[in-house]
Amino acid sequence: MNELNISAVDATAMETAATASAPKHKWLSKLTRGAKKATMFCTIAGVMASTCVTQAFAAGTGAVDTSSFISTACTVLKSVICLIGAGVGVWGVVNLLEGYGQDNPASKSQGMKQLMAGGGVALIGITLVPLLSGLFG
Repeated sequence: MNELNISAVDATAMETAATASAPKHKWLSKLTRGAKKATMFCTIAGVMASTCVTQAFAAGTGAVDTSSFISTACTVLKSVICLIGAGVGVWGVVNLLEGYGQDNPASKSQGMKQLMAGGGVALIGITLVPLLSGLFG
């Protein structure tokens, strides 16, 4: 007596609803996921490598000259800030492409914001760090 009451829905209507929400370019969506992972890995690896290089400069001779240390630290800081800005910018480009692939305005907007923010961070690294080097040197 326990009968399952299933509402009558046309199979074609269900297929139409399922395909309407699917992204237009599935390969672009999969590609952007991989690109996000690669961007994150490269950004983290670059920051770790620049940190190791800074430690190697400080431990190379045993005696640290203040002027060379400040110039080296400013060079490394400039590189790290530009690398982080470039990573955020590339992440923004990937989000932008993902937004165009899925026809998603929110993802396009987020990608454009990240692209502009990454460019701003890189610009700050290029212009502000040399000024700080002159201030401490």
